[in-house]
Amino acid sequence: MREFVRDFAVTDKTRIIDVGGTERNWHLIESEPHVTLVNIVGGEYARGQFISTRGDGTALQFPDAAFDIAYSNSVIEHMGTFERQHAFARELRRVGDSYYVQTPYKWFPIEPHLLCVGIHWLPKPIYRRLVRWLSVWGWVDRPSLGDVDEQLAEIRLLTVAEMRGLFPDGELKRERAFGFTKSLIMTRRKPLR
Repeated sequence: MREFVRDFAVTDKTRIIDVGGTERNWHLIESEPHVTLVNIVGGEYARGQFISTRGDGTALQFPDAAFDIAYSNSVIEHMGTFERQHAFARELRRVGDSYYVQTPYKWFPIEPHLLCVGIHWLPKPIYRRLVRWLSVWGWVDRPSLGDVDEQLAEIRLLTVAEMRGLFPDGELKRERAFGFTKSLIMTRRKPLR
């Protein structure tokens, strides 16, 4: 968050839309930007610098360039299909003058949602059968096959080429862990109004 604040020159006057986020991230920084939180579920409220509203990130109910920055951290991979990811990316690019979008990288050895090594690279039918027995998620939550199917239908990890295609006007940055690319970040920075 410190790097984000520095790179985007976030101040108390900055208007941010956080699609899929919570107040928690914004309490980690010193400045207090005006943040609109958009989530599929949850309460609607206005409190201090925050407005929380229900909405779908693939069809945001805000005008073009309504925000200085469109922000999304580890949400785009939960859109399920590449078509929905495309719609999500289009909306972030539309409502924000600038944007910051982070997602786990498909080719990082550890699948971050299931906490398992390499299983996400297997064909779906094999992946589906093994996830309950070879992942931390499977060991802890003991999901049914229905739960596994629901989780696998929701998550679609992205490659570098896909992220560049979704955000053609953006700059790619790689977050690294243990010498591997862990996450991909796409940014577009325009001067704040």
